[in-house]
Amino acid sequence: MGELNIISMFLGAGLTVKFVMIMLMGFSLYSWFIVFQKFSLYKKARMESEEFLETFWQSKNLSEAVRFANNLTLCPEANIFRTGYHELQKLGKTTATSRAADETLEARLAGMEPLKRALRKAENLESARLSESLSFLATTGSTAPFIGLFGTVWGIMSSFHEIGMRGSASLAVVAPGVSEALVVTAAGLAVAIPAVVFYNYYSNQMADIESRMHSFSVDFLNLVERDFISRQS
Repeated sequence: MGELNIISMFLGAGLTVKFVMIMLMGFSLYSWFIVFQKFSLYKKARMESEEFLETFWQSKNLSEAVRFANNLTLCPEANIFRTGYHELQKLGKTTATSRAADETLEARLAGMEPLKRALRKAENLESARLSESLSFLATTGSTAPFIGLFGTVWGIMSSFHEIGMRGSASLAVVAPGVSEALVVTAAGLAVAIPAVVFYNYYSNQMADIESRMHSFSVDFLNLVERDFISRQS
């Protein structure tokens, strides 16, 4: 009994089947690159987040916290905080130059709306940065089986066409061509399954990261508002 040799099958396949196999190989290589890249990115981001949050809540003031945050480039909370801090500085300058004596506290708090928008925008930018390329895993998971199936159907069509040309339909003639065609479907599934698994895994990771980012934004905004109210009272 001969052993299944994928390389010899690939070399003996038609041009279309070879193109499909090369395409699937490209999908697979880039998918695994994304998997390892995201693993490293999320691990470092999580470590920096834990370090930043611990330092942030122990800082005496925002200036001290922002100096520490400037050294953290992968931490989403640190990036959000830097955006909010710079917006808060702009807000403080505007309030100091245009403050009216009879301005109500509600009006001054309403003036913090730019800070809220800046924090929301920073959250969206961080989500986009951290989830970049994840859509490729989803695309690979959904399309690779169909690409493999296309290669299989094309290979079987070619096999039957060759059978018709030879005028022979024995198992020895049919089996090699059909087995070569079915390998393409197996390759498509082999590419798609890890892509789907890791896409779901990293999607759950992103949901947790986004939840922590939003929680930090809310806590930071509440901290600023409480400090603002205490200074006005």
